[in-house]
Amino acid sequence: MQTYLPIAEIPVDVLLVFGMALAVGFVSGMFGIGGGFLMTPLLIFIGIPTAVAVASEAPQIAASAFTGVLAYHRRQAIDFRLGLVLLGGGVVGAGLGVWFFNVMRAAGQLDAIIAVSYVVVLGAIGGLMLVESVRSLMRGEASPPPRRAGRRSMIAGLPLKMRFRRSMIHVSVLPLIALGAGIGFIGAVLGIGGGFLLVPALVYVFRVPTAVVVGTSLFQILVTMLAATLLHAITNASVDIVLAALLMLGGSIGAQFGVRVGQKMRGVQLRLLLALLLLAVGVRFLADLTVRPADPFSVVVKDPSR
Repeated sequence: MQTYLPIAEIPVDVLLVFGMALAVGFVSGMFGIGGGFLMTPLLIFIGIPTAVAVASEAPQIAASAFTGVLAYHRRQAIDFRLGLVLLGGGVVGAGLGVWFFNVMRAAGQLDAIIAVSYVVVLGAIGGLMLVESVRSLMRGEASPPPRRAGRRSMIAGLPLKMRFRRSMIHVSVLPLIALGAGIGFIGAVLGIGGGFLLVPALVYVFRVPTAVVVGTSLFQILVTMLAATLLHAITNASVDIVLAALLMLGGSIGAQFGVRVGQKMRGVQLRLLLALLLLAVGVRFLADLTVRPADPFSVVVKDPSR
């Protein structure tokens, strides 16, 4: 069953798009991530223009995150205080990301920037998470080992500390705001929620318990992606309402089932599966950048005198 996308200006299979959104929503709820690192590439792979795929994925991420937030809130597994601090930088980062997105699109470099960014970011984060997860499984640990007594992290001496009782941490808000800004910027540019970056950062750097990280990550993603959706729609009119509606419906349903599965899995198992997903998507983009296209072409500048 085909439907026409008015902004993308192409027809798509409704069942195919809905099925992809359902699957990505499931992954979103299970891992506490927006799912954009899967959905945006999938949309690009089936022929959706990159700019439309990135902008139209933002509302789907927000919808999936909203249903996940409701589920985790019922389980009291969200640190709203930590989430609000992260949002202090997240909304600003999203605004800067949309500005950079528009500049690269006008320069004709958007597709290349997004492809290379996916390879670098997903490859680096996925590789680090894979190594740590395998080591944890070999040691029989369910979470990252605690720091040894007497060891101080680089952020321990920063000012403006705040206590987050739900997360059981006492740290400066400065690195948290910077982290939120970075996640917001990357999310707006690549069409991703940034949960695959936020979750490991909170777990490994700030030592936030995995059970609290997932719900808090979804809360931050929800507000940041709502801001990105509005900015994309206002500044470049690239949000396709029909496509976004299909993605939101499928993602919202899938996220509910993903939350139930994620609550039953150990933290190290979640991190290992997430690492494998990140690496798989990064390898797919790398293949597109390195494999010779089936229909190569060249651009020739004609002599205006002829």
